[in-house]
Amino acid sequence: MKHIKTSLAIIALASSSAAFAAVSFDTFDTDGDGAISQKEASVNTQLVEIFSALDADGNGELSKEEFSKVQ
Repeated sequence: MKHIKTSLAIIALASSSAAFAAVSFDTFDTDGDGAISQKEASVNTQLVEIFSALDADGNGELSKEEFSKVQ
């Protein structure tokens, strides 16, 4: 069930033209450190909802590779 919810959230995030149209990894990585922190992700409700599912290594940040799963 969790996998289905995560998949649906990823699809919604990736297909949301209003909220995600020209958004890239760099848009969220506001401090330019090469990772999206939970604080940086907090500007997008959908990304917050799936953050932990995307954070494959569990380090509390999203790498470009982890973030690419929504694009």
